[in-house]
Amino acid sequence: METSRHQYAHHTTNRLRRVLLLASEADVIGMRFLRFALVVVLVWIGGLKFANYEADGIVPLVSNSPLMSFFYHYPAPEYRGYMNREGELKSANRDWQTNNGTYRFAHILGCVIVAIGLMIACYSFAPGLAAVGSFLLILMCFTTLSFLVTTPEAWVPALGDSAHGFPYLSIAGRLIIKDIIMLGAAVVTLAESAKKKLAEMNA
Repeated sequence: METSRHQYAHHTTNRLRRVLLLASEADVIGMRFLRFALVVVLVWIGGLKFANYEADGIVPLVSNSPLMSFFYHYPAPEYRGYMNREGELKSANRDWQTNNGTYRFAHILGCVIVAIGLMIACYSFAPGLAAVGSFLLILMCFTTLSFLVTTPEAWVPALGDSAHGFPYLSIAGRLIIKDIIMLGAAVVTLAESAKKKLAEMNA
């Protein structure tokens, strides 16, 4: 009986070891998938900046940012009277956004984001370029995360419910905070790209 228990424990330990060994070798696949995910997100989101609804959606973030508000013609919070909801079209609001420079800025930003994604995608044949892309993504993430401080719409407004303000993130705030994950991923891809470039230089 004691021998059977010992054998069972031994087999269980061996199975656990095999599972852990398999998991420990997943880092290569995980790294490739992480880079792929960054490229997909950046190219997709960057491309969406050419859609008017997406350009409208970032207006509160840009208008309230001391780093970016100069790209728009009208100061915050004037935009609040001219916001179309997603899927909604009010021509007067669209005209205001056009005059504000909303779409011109969004198109430029979209090109930058797509370019960063494509740079990161160059890892296999141009790791130095991929490292630059990752570094630019780090800067972009810090800029995006700063919106939590500067954008009133990032927090639940005080409309009667006791849950408002910090730490109660609104929909916009919840989207912004997720950039912490992208920031971490960018640091990892930067390190790997830099290592590959150094290896090439030392070869």
